[in-house]
Amino acid sequence: MATKRMNVLVYSGNGSTVESVRHCLYSLRRLLSPSYAVITVTGEAIIKEPWTPSCALLVFPGGADLGYCRTLNGEGNRRISQYVERGGLYLGLCAGGYYASQRCEFEVGRKNMEVVGSRELAFYPGTCRGCAFPGFVYHSEKGTRAAEIAVSKTVLAKGSVPTVFRAYYNGGGVFVDAPKLRDKGVEVIASFTDNVHVDSGEGKAAVVYCKVGEGAAILTSNHPEFAAVNLDRDADVPGYDKVVDALAEDDQQRTDFLKACLWKLGLQVNQEQNVVPSLSRLHLSSVSPSHLSDIVASLADIISIQDKQEYIEDENDKFCIARSSTWSFGSLANALPDTGGEEADQDRILDYSKITKHILIHDQDVPQSKETPYFNHHAFFSNLKHFQSKSIEGGDAFGKHLLYGEVVTSTNTILEKYLQSSSPELSLGSQCRGRGSNVWVSPAGSLIFSTVVRHPMSLMPHAPVVFLQYLAAMAIVDGIKGYDIGYQKIPVKLKWPNDICGILVNSHYSSDEYLSVIGIGLNTTNASPTTSLNALKPPAPFTLEKLLARILTAFSDLYSRFVRTGFDKDLEGLYYKNWLHMDQIVTLEAEGGIRARIKGITRDWGLLIAEELAFGDRATGRIITLQSDSNSFDFFKGLVKRKL
Repeated sequence: MATKRMNVLVYSGNGSTVESVRHCLYSLRRLLSPSYAVITVTGEAIIKEPWTPSCALLVFPGGADLGYCRTLNGEGNRRISQYVERGGLYLGLCAGGYYASQRCEFEVGRKNMEVVGSRELAFYPGTCRGCAFPGFVYHSEKGTRAAEIAVSKTVLAKGSVPTVFRAYYNGGGVFVDAPKLRDKGVEVIASFTDNVHVDSGEGKAAVVYCKVGEGAAILTSNHPEFAAVNLDRDADVPGYDKVVDALAEDDQQRTDFLKACLWKLGLQVNQEQNVVPSLSRLHLSSVSPSHLSDIVASLADIISIQDKQEYIEDENDKFCIARSSTWSFGSLANALPDTGGEEADQDRILDYSKITKHILIHDQDVPQSKETPYFNHHAFFSNLKHFQSKSIEGGDAFGKHLLYGEVVTSTNTILEKYLQSSSPELSLGSQCRGRGSNVWVSPAGSLIFSTVVRHPMSLMPHAPVVFLQYLAAMAIVDGIKGYDIGYQKIPVKLKWPNDICGILVNSHYSSDEYLSVIGIGLNTTNASPTTSLNALKPPAPFTLEKLLARILTAFSDLYSRFVRTGFDKDLEGLYYKNWLHMDQIVTLEAEGGIRARIKGITRDWGLLIAEELAFGDRATGRIITLQSDSNSFDFFKGLVKRKL
């Protein structure tokens, strides 16, 4: 069973520009989400991390290809080449096109600008020569033009393919003699219609498709990922406004062309663009609304008053605070997300750190369905009370308070700074979650939530904080199998250290305790991009509200027990009960590639225990322990890899 390739990785390391990366994320997420997760990747990760098994497409955006070379020449390029040759896909845009050609010739003879040399990837088995048009200046729009290209409809046969259209151009090259390289797997997708500034040999190839082993690459001179709506037509460059206007006129053709290129690579592409929704209000509620007064009181020192309105603000975010007891709904429109101001503008790249977020404190009752149409708070708190009533360990420590938003960003640092310290029972639930300064839209039907744990330093000798990730994974399995009668046989297992879905634990030490935020993402009902729980054919479909309540009470029970006994033999046995790895024979990359048999984890710090094997898989008696922070488990390859 192979790992499903669901990640589209956009290089954001040395050589790339912030704007080019943002344009890539903007366009690719709209065309590929939710079938793929479009995220950034650094040069260090390409060199050291096990990214290839789950990567559907590797994208190198605009920038300067010498920066790419400095970072990735050698091991990085070896891994990229191997990935593509074994069936991977590569998209090189402008600088990414130069970089993936056999030879780069840029501004030859121009003082302080010339870049000439061979390139290691060589997906295009020839020269990329530029600039195709004169006037290029680094970090400027002075050389920008709306360059027209003619598209080959025989090469791009799927979709509504434009015959000609104009796309953003600024410094790209031409692929020299591309029509002559057809016997080497090269196909010309599009060519410039205007005369170019350099010798292009036969043809004026602007976009090429290259067959590379079992994989493929598409390299471009222009920027089909640049949408006009994200360009500043008021930039202080003569004629730039006319360039942006021309690009806006052809924006639909640009989108159709980019879709056709992605189809050519074999990706699953949306028929219509997915528009990132506006940020929603955050709703703070409690199993007992009167209990919210303690949280509000804890925020008193950081709340400021501006025009009779309460705000919390720091260097990253600004939150407007309102209370349902004093907030007038007025109409259904008031209950829906606020889309005024900057977000009401066209769908475009936004800096969400500059947008005021809104928190509504429900101090009289829980949110009504018209306020949170994708999550039923009454059902959640009802199920929470039901599962808590059956708890043996008194599992009521988590889930009492819930902060919920339909669409949020991951830049809510104010929440981690202040709300997590105000209550050990706070959980954050959302339908969509962010990465960096962008909104990242998860598929509908995903259960995405975080919960706060305050773990006293005094517990560390017998209950180390490192085990929180294990407890979270165990709680998810327990929550699924203990969801209701008949769910015990659902085939869910644990991969070391905590993989059953997506789990991330962030901890920091403060005032004699560890403040830990446990983030969990679980595909519950959506058919893609990963297998959902409902696809495992449960007796009845899972609901987000009931499943969240069950997981939180399961975690409460496990944590209460852990605090009392540590990770004792009983908890260890519960972990192994659903573990994939006992007695699995693996290769240990960090130990020089030796073979070993997995024997469990240590009960003191949760290290992976492996027993070295000699010829014939005989045990040598040497025991090796591995940290989860330094290693990752590729179960299907039987390989424990370095994670540096």
